[in-house]
Amino acid sequence: MSADLTVNLALLPSWLDPEVILRSLGPFLLPGLCLIIFAECGLLLGFFLPGDSLLFTAGLFVALDYISPPLWLVCLLLTICAFVGNVVGYWIGEKVGPALFNKPDSKLFKQEHVVKTHEFFERYGPRAIVLARFVPIIRTFITAIAGVGKMDKRKFFVYSGIGAVLWATGVTVLGYFLGQIPFVHDNLEAMILLIVFVSILPIIFEVLKARREKKRTAA
Repeated sequence: MSADLTVNLALLPSWLDPEVILRSLGPFLLPGLCLIIFAECGLLLGFFLPGDSLLFTAGLFVALDYISPPLWLVCLLLTICAFVGNVVGYWIGEKVGPALFNKPDSKLFKQEHVVKTHEFFERYGPRAIVLARFVPIIRTFITAIAGVGKMDKRKFFVYSGIGAVLWATGVTVLGYFLGQIPFVHDNLEAMILLIVFVSILPIIFEVLKARREKKRTAA
């Protein structure tokens, strides 16, 4: 890796450090990144993967020529993987979702993830498929929830496609252009932490709103 890309992300654990993850993939960086995005969007065990910060960092790597394929191709591949991941997630929910979601809690699976995702889906309807792209954990489970509920496939595919473009392409392009700004490049740690914070804002807002409603009901 170029010395220009060496950044000490001391505040992030190594398994959440997008630079460490991407660097560890070596010559398989792009295929590995595509697999990670697919897993986070479609496989229920992928909920812990830092998709937002990985996409942003990937855009930065393209800008700095660490990823050799052009930006449009990288965005296309990541968008396809995000969409196909959703399709697989829907299929999992449709085929084995009810039995799987009735399992007790384990180290990697928590019933509260399913409950909160279901509430998110009920609150926003079909557009939740788009909105959930920007909410960690929920974006992993919501596709399976849609499959369990047998959401109209055509509608699901349309919203999944829109969400895949806005998320996979949008965040990567953002990283590409912001990564060329010296301040962003020189403060990559702060930028990634900011992205992580912004990505969990919807969850924070929902928690605060739920607390206010609970207090209002109690009063």
